[in-house]
Amino acid sequence: MSRIHPTAIVHPDAELDDDVTVGPYTVIGPDVIIGSGTSVGPHCVIEGNTSIGRDNRIFQFCSLGAIPQDKKYQGEPCELVIGDRNTIREFCTFNIGSPSDAQVTRLGDDNWMMAYVHLAHDCQVGNNTIFANNAQLAGHVHVGDWAILGGFTVVHQFVRIGAHSMTAMCSLLFADLPPFVMCQGQPAEPRSMNFEGLRRRGFSPERISAVKAMHKALYRDDLTLKEAKQRIAELALDAPEAADDVQMMLDFLANGSPQRGIVR
Repeated sequence: MSRIHPTAIVHPDAELDDDVTVGPYTVIGPDVIIGSGTSVGPHCVIEGNTSIGRDNRIFQFCSLGAIPQDKKYQGEPCELVIGDRNTIREFCTFNIGSPSDAQVTRLGDDNWMMAYVHLAHDCQVGNNTIFANNAQLAGHVHVGDWAILGGFTVVHQFVRIGAHSMTAMCSLLFADLPPFVMCQGQPAEPRSMNFEGLRRRGFSPERISAVKAMHKALYRDDLTLKEAKQRIAELALDAPEAADDVQMMLDFLANGSPQRGIVR
């Protein structure tokens, strides 16, 4: 117990690994599980059915595991699940899920969440993402691996954000953002693909060339979405090393909502 500040209130039923650090005036509820190496700063509230993995760094004034901001919620046993090695900066608010969806809000591994980030109920965030200050997700939003959200990005409920995509500061997303796409505006419009990010992640020139071809099909050649999908599918034959990237794009486009559409 020497790692828990004497002014912190930790419920005796909470499960904290022996080397978890808890700062002053933090409150941790009975159904919370926190893994080895995680540090929780001062003045945090962690409640609800919340599971936090290993080696996370949670800064001061965070609220994790509160009930969803959903009038339909009636106390159902929903969850918040946070993975490993995440950085969660000041004033972040992550809510548990809701019974109308997956019943769990999930944050993966190795994410960098800056101050005032909000994850509403049933959001599903992958791995290695960056959310800049005040990025805000409404309920049921899905975010792929390596996505980057610029400061003050606001995302409408049920929107999907593809892997390796990026939003500029103050972007407003009403539609799905496909993988690799960079967008900007209110509402957001496509600007380019995240080529520099792909280079930093070790994408080969051949794979980057295939991403450029997908961008051209979706946004430059005045094709219908059906025609663009056909053009993109052909890229797997011409560039087999990019087959997984092509399939990821095709799967994303195939699973979208007709009402929501894509940023285009």
